[in-house]
Amino acid sequence: MLVTADATENPCWADSDNTICRLVHRWTDNDTLAELSDLLLAKPLAILVLVLAGVAARWLVNRLIDRITRTAAAGTVPGARAAEAITPILHERREQRARSMGSLLKNISTIVIFTVVAFMVIATMGYNIGPLLASAGILGVALGFGAQSLVKDFISGIFMILEDQYGVGDVVDLGDATGTVEAVSMRVTRLRDVNGTVWYVRNGEILRVGNQSQNWARTVLDVPVGYDVDLGEVRATLHEVALALWQDPAWSGAVLEEPEVWGVERWTPEGVVVRVVLKTAPMKQWEVAREMRELIKERFDSLGIEIPYAHAAAYGAPPLPTQDRDSDRDQDGQQDPDQASDAG
Repeated sequence: MLVTADATENPCWADSDNTICRLVHRWTDNDTLAELSDLLLAKPLAILVLVLAGVAARWLVNRLIDRITRTAAAGTVPGARAAEAITPILHERREQRARSMGSLLKNISTIVIFTVVAFMVIATMGYNIGPLLASAGILGVALGFGAQSLVKDFISGIFMILEDQYGVGDVVDLGDATGTVEAVSMRVTRLRDVNGTVWYVRNGEILRVGNQSQNWARTVLDVPVGYDVDLGEVRATLHEVALALWQDPAWSGAVLEEPEVWGVERWTPEGVVVRVVLKTAPMKQWEVAREMRELIKERFDSLGIEIPYAHAAAYGAPPLPTQDRDSDRDQDGQQDPDQASDAG
């Protein structure tokens, strides 16, 4: 079959990759039908194939991410000992961290895949994507410079979750704010302090994190006693009280190891300070401290061991408040003798 001049000028016929257009033109020898087939069949079919390929690629990538997430959730916790790695709290924290990273990776992969598909669809429709790619690159650079703080917040949030610096329910010190973490996102961390105030801290502004509830905690009690008290008796009493709390079934899950009495910590004008420490479960150090203070007070009272306190000493009468220059009477309502003589 000879190809006419008009046929060679047909764009779809000249395109060697457009099989449908060539077939329709060969069967019908009609340029209009060939162009319509390209418009109604070839390009929509190519776009449909690209979209389906993008959906399939996203499904495969998400399956791979889910598999990696499950593997990470079943792994060990960095810095935790074997006995601690199987606790429900640490297992839940590990799963939460893995889910957060999996969700982030899925979002990133979805954006990348469908962005590539969108550019391919535009190219399939016959548009030149070169200027579009250049514009997107320039726009990305502009956004990178203009939203540096936002990018910094997101990157910091990713590493905070990846490194498990803290999680929901932890009590943390972020420098400007201290409290219980209520939510952790890629951009901000929300926590509530002891007074009920909710703080929103940008992840990029967090320079240090003090986590008071990760893996285990410690109750540190400084108990003051008088200088005339037998320190050996004090140490034995503190160890006995702490040991009884550790062996109490009601506190078996709170106190993890046998308590220790470290001895004299410092001297003060009021007395000697003796330190006792107990290793506790996360978030239990404050409850253990309150219970220990109550038990120590009861035992010291029964043994006659006095807990000293600061006494206020008076070194003469306090100074009187400055009198008004226009007042000529003292606090008793009488006229001041000096002012009376001056007036006379």
